[in-house]
This record gives sequence, C-alpha cells and structure tokens, in this order.
Amino acid sequence: MPSKTVTVGSAVGLHARPAAIIAEAVVNAGVPVTLASDGGEPVDAGSALMIMTLGAAKGAQVTVESEDAAAVDAIAALVEKDLDAE
Repeated sequence: MPSKTVTVGSAVGLHARPAAIIAEAVVNAGVPVTLASDGGEPVDAGSALMIMTLGAAKGAQVTVESEDAAAVDAIAALVEKDLDAE
C-alpha cells in the first residue's frame, strides 16, 4: 500500500483548522486515507476529530497511507504545508 512519511508544517500542529482542511481533502478524494504519528495507530484522515487525536505538533513525523498513490501525495503535501498561514 502506498505511504509517505512527512513532517507537519502547520505552526501549531494538526489542530482544528489544518485537520478540517485535510479531512475535507480526503472526503473529496473519495478514497480511504489514514494518518499515523511515529509508532502510533493509524486514524481515519477523513475525520478532523480523529486527526486531532494524533496530537501531532509542528515538526512531528506523520505517515500518510492509502491504496491510491495520488491521494497519498495530495494529503502528504497538505500535512507538510503551513495551513495556518492561509
């Protein structure tokens, strides 16, 4: 299964705003995507609440995984971006 490990880019981590943006992108992609913090259990990236349970701060390593390589690339790019700066 395609996966990519990336560094969280949002200034205060994956809190409500970035989590909502990522979850919306997953829903729009139409395929299941999971996120996992280093050594943690994967969570449904289509749920902002589940993303926030990761407690991923800026600079944390997060693994994005899906059957769809394009979805992995798209969601990984969002995790790496500072979504608070927009």
